[in-house]
Amino acid sequence: MCTVGRLVYTLFEGEAVWGVTSLAGKIYLKTHNHLEVYDVNTYRLQSRFNVMNALGYSDMTSCEHYRCVYIGDDIDECVHRLDAQGAATRWAVNDIPLGLSVSAVHNVIVTCPDVRKIKEFSTHGDLLRELTLPNNVISPRHAIQTRSGQFIVCHGYHGEPIHRVCMMSADGRHIIHSHGGQPFSDTGRYSLPVHLAVDDNEFVFVVDVNNRRVTLLSPTLEYVGQVVSFDQLMGWPRRLHFDKQRRLLYVADNLETAGCVAVFSV
Repeated sequence: MCTVGRLVYTLFEGEAVWGVTSLAGKIYLKTHNHLEVYDVNTYRLQSRFNVMNALGYSDMTSCEHYRCVYIGDDIDECVHRLDAQGAATRWAVNDIPLGLSVSAVHNVIVTCPDVRKIKEFSTHGDLLRELTLPNNVISPRHAIQTRSGQFIVCHGYHGEPIHRVCMMSADGRHIIHSHGGQPFSDTGRYSLPVHLAVDDNEFVFVVDVNNRRVTLLSPTLEYVGQVVSFDQLMGWPRRLHFDKQRRLLYVADNLETAGCVAVFSV
């Protein structure tokens, strides 16, 4: 495991980036106005288009099994599904969807911060279950389910006393491990941890917005190192995607109204 990322490319320099993922040899990037598609090897732009009926944008993820991309819509409280042929459908979440991920069994995990819930949907939007997180897991931003069924959740927002990453039991009721505490810039602390990614061995990447870095944790949430530091970024990182096949970490790196995707080899 390489604990220091090496910048290999800077992709797209334009509007702020609110989602990045890869699927079938393509990189998908979501800005305010467009969904852009790039070749994963050459980084050349292949297409740019709007997602029909999308009012908002909160996160994006993809599923190799179903060969589709999911985009969270925080205004219309729904998830848009875009398949490999470009056909778009959507389903209601009935709460604001912030973080999106895909489980080992190819279901969609949606994090809803205002109600402290994780909702699990099938690829076509059937609600399979919803879990309410404990009261001390305030404002969950993103959740990823491990192969064993537990959840890794990052939480904490502006003005809140605890900013950390937690491993939750499979029913979402209990904290098994945690990393972080009061918001700060010291090693082992966070200030707005908003997005996660995991590798094949379930090491956890955590994007820390205000500290402008990406931290690497062990599968039991012990501190391993700082993968991306503030001097490797132009602004504030907000979204992550890890390409397991190529071992590339994509970091959405934003200023106020401009952004790019920094690509790191790890």
